Amino acid sequence: MPLLDIRNLTIEIETPQGLVKAVDKFSLTLAEGEIRGLVGESGSGKSLVAETLAGIAKDTWHVTADRMHFGNIDLLSLSHKERRRMMGQDIAMVFQEPSSCLDPSQTIGAQLKEAMPRRMANAKWWQHWHWRHKEAVSLLHRVGIRNSQTVINAYPFELSEGECQKVMIAMGLATQPKLLVADEPTNAMEASNQAQILRLLERVNKLSGTTVLLISNDLTTFARLTNNITVMYCGQAVESGTREQILTQPHHPYTAALLQMMPDLDGSLPHKSRLNTLPGAIPPLQSLPIGCRLGPRCPNAQKKCVITPPLAKYKGQSYYCHFPLNMPQKGKPKS
Repeated sequence: MPLLDIRNLTIEIETPQGLVKAVDKFSLTLAEGEIRGLVGESGSGKSLVAETLAGIAKDTWHVTADRMHFGNIDLLSLSHKERRRMMGQDIAMVFQEPSSCLDPSQTIGAQLKEAMPRRMANAKWWQHWHWRHKEAVSLLHRVGIRNSQTVINAYPFELSEGECQKVMIAMGLATQPKLLVADEPTNAMEASNQAQILRLLERVNKLSGTTVLLISNDLTTFARLTNNITVMYCGQAVESGTREQILTQPHHPYTAALLQMMPDLDGSLPHKSRLNTLPGAIPPLQSLPIGCRLGPRCPNAQKKCVITPPLAKYKGQSYYCHFPLNMPQKGKPKS
């Protein structure tokens, strides 16, 4: 049984112009101990999926799905109280702007201690304060913060962006979750801080067996860590496969465009040459194109693309495209 099984998740948002589909029939399956990458441009719906999974959907959202199970638990049938309890035990989320998610009026230590559930306290009730303080220091050491005594008494605005992100990860690990959802955890960070955060997530996965859903708009930041990658465009999952399949044999033109936009630094790129880009931008939700949503931007678009492409699979790699790339050439008929 997979740890997370989402099938045909649809998120409709109320707007002055009516309901718009921000996420359309999104499916995702996560196995225990897996690191899954979810990649796509800003506005493709990645964060909406993460927030719905974490149970923080807004009142103006209409969420439906054929199946949305965490283990054998139906997430859509849970009450708000039951969903909060699950978020405090089995699912944790790291947001992309940690400094805005931390309470500026409380110290880091107070917020870490608040994140620790009582069920984990391995001490008598009168020893809880000392146990929580000791556990908070241990968590900060675990995520790579050396000056833990200074950080534990500091306020969020006194820390750097990288330190705040590590604190957010420590708060997520405080509950020993089965699933950690990291929504662009290295956003707007320096390269050294990015490498530290990614190494930390990899270590958490290997040592604790925590399943990680890693969300980013940059395929280069996490490709090495992932077991499988799902590519989203305009609210839809357009391609999904193993890391090797996505990086070496992409079938969807959007995936190929993301890979081509990665700068080639091996010396073969001519001096002052123009970088590869995909023309156009993601269309607004109020005026989505008919058929394939990439059609107006796709270099391989044809008349058939006005029809929504069906799901196709090849060697375990799934994609939605009428004219897939990197497919074996069919033999010519004998004369």
